Order: sequence, then structure tokens, then C-alpha cells
Amino acid sequence: MSRIVCPWCGTGYAEFRSNCVQCGGPLAEPDASLPEGPGGDPPMPPPAPRAISDRYAWRLMASDGWALGAGIFTLLGGVFAFVGALLTLAILTAFVGLPFLAIGILLLAAGLAGLSWRHREAGRVVEVLRVGAPGLGRVETVERNPMVRVNRRHPWLIAYGFEVGGRQYEGRVATLNPPALRPGWPVRVLYLPEAPRHNALFPHP
Repeated sequence: MSRIVCPWCGTGYAEFRSNCVQCGGPLAEPDASLPEGPGGDPPMPPPAPRAISDRYAWRLMASDGWALGAGIFTLLGGVFAFVGALLTLAILTAFVGLPFLAIGILLLAAGLAGLSWRHREAGRVVEVLRVGAPGLGRVETVERNPMVRVNRRHPWLIAYGFEVGGRQYEGRVATLNPPALRPGWPVRVLYLPEAPRHNALFPHP
């Protein structure tokens, strides 16, 4: 059997499985191919609903700068709160422990709020990938984000535009995989018909 590559995260498999174990994205049968759009446009997605795992939201957060920053705040907040609690319980050092505890609680609250926000946003992307309507868009920019580093790699940021009902919309996606896209290239976009501002690329990089 030929090697199967997940179109969502690039993980390869020697044998077919319905979903990628790394990102939860659906895999196509080895002999199945996505239908081409009219005029040589990018491939059309399978009909909705598509089998996208909820776990894919966590993979999206792994390359999201806001989510990574919120994770750092949460970690620092946990450390400060733990140290502050220990110092406060030791009554002689309570005057030092209380400020540590207060800072820790603030950092922890900010970090958890940020993680919750980014997880909701990632969940919306999963919803779009599951039930979104297909449209045709065009890549506007492809660039690396030097401000964020994950596993010694800088995420790539892809910006694209598309049109729905005569109105222009934009979208952005971050990925750790080097994208096989260039500015000006056509791309397939999935969007929620009732709210096209919620959109994603297909296949998601």
C-alpha cells in the first residue's frame, strides 16, 4: 500500500486509518482523490459534515502566538502562586509571600483567560472545517513570525482573501509546516455562510 500523508499536518502512514493520530484530521482512502474544482481550481473539500476531531483545536493552539503567550503566563502564575502560598503559610515570611501570591493569582487568571479565548477561536476553526461552505480565495502573503518560536521553529503566517456575495473577506492561519503556497496562488477556503468572517483554508496547513 502506498504511503499516506495527512493533508492537515504532514504526518505519514504506511497503512490507512480514518483519522491522523497527531492532529485528529481525517485521512482519505489511498485510492480516493478529492474532486477538482472548475477550471483547474484547487481541490474541493469532501461534503459536510467532515470528520474533524476536537483534538485538532489543541494542535492549532500549538502554533498560535497568543495561546503560547497565555501558556507562559499560566505557568509563571502557577509558580508564583505556589511559592507565595508556601511563604504565606510560613507566618514569618507572610509579608513576602502575600505579594508573590497576589502576582501569581493575577498571572494565572490572565493566562487561563487567554487560553480559554484561544481555545474557543480554535474550536471555531474546527467547526468551519467540519461544516463550512467552500469558496475560492487567493493567497496575499506568506511570511514567518520571528516573534514566536515553537520547538526551535518559527511559525508561518498565511494571509488570504476571498469573496462572498460581492463582499471581500480576509483570513489568516499560522502553521509550523513550511507552506507549499505563494502570494497570488488560488486556494480553497471554507467559511460559515451565516458568518464568513469565520473561515479557514482547505486543506488546513
